[in-house]
Amino acid sequence: MARMTLNFEGNVAVLRFNHPEVMNAVGRQMLGDLAECIAEIKRSRARALLLTGEGRAFCAGANLQDDAPADGMRAPAGSGLRMTYNPLLISLRELPMPMITAVNGAAAGVGMSFALMGDIVCASKNAFFLQAFARIGLVPDGGSTFLLPRLAGWGRALELSMLAERLPAEKAMEWGLVNRLYEDPAALMNGAMELATRLANGPRSIALIRRLYWATWNNSYEQQLEIEAQIQDIEGASKDFAEGVTAFLEKRDARFTGA
Repeated sequence: MARMTLNFEGNVAVLRFNHPEVMNAVGRQMLGDLAECIAEIKRSRARALLLTGEGRAFCAGANLQDDAPADGMRAPAGSGLRMTYNPLLISLRELPMPMITAVNGAAAGVGMSFALMGDIVCASKNAFFLQAFARIGLVPDGGSTFLLPRLAGWGRALELSMLAERLPAEKAMEWGLVNRLYEDPAALMNGAMELATRLANGPRSIALIRRLYWATWNNSYEQQLEIEAQIQDIEGASKDFAEGVTAFLEKRDARFTGA
């Protein structure tokens, strides 16, 4: 059985962690399935990605039992990150479309890293986030040490990582980790799909907005001004820009095509 499922609803790719028996903990098969799904999304005509979990969890982190080697000899922990997780996270970051995460339950360990990859993070009130690494003697990975201090601030990032305490979804929203909060998982999926559809039906510049914001971490102010100008050159010649201006002048809603 596939550990990741991928469906297309209109222009939205809906990707789900699909191993609810272990709260969608990530094992070797899931990583392989995720790589295949990302490749399929790249080949598709999807214009937005929605990532969520099947069952009562979003993703409970790494499946330590599944990852145990048959011969009892473990490779260095960092090699698994370099060979599997890191390339997949970079592939998600580089997708030419906005990404929404719908956190329907536990988002722990690397599951929290996947959740925070969303350009817009949605969560149900029963969800929680957990930097679980210190509980088993490891350090945060999956990009957590990059994203957390930028989203929640230095002190809160260290607190979450060192104390390894649960962060309820409502508190996560107060701290800036969650954009939209919903009463329950059903309302969450309805709301997240509505947002994903809205973004998928928007202009192609939305994907480039994502690219620009990721670029800010490496660029100086002057460099960022220049990359804005370069991308504006491209989008200023697009059909979507022409349609947007025409719709504005005609006082109607724009009909974007992503071209």
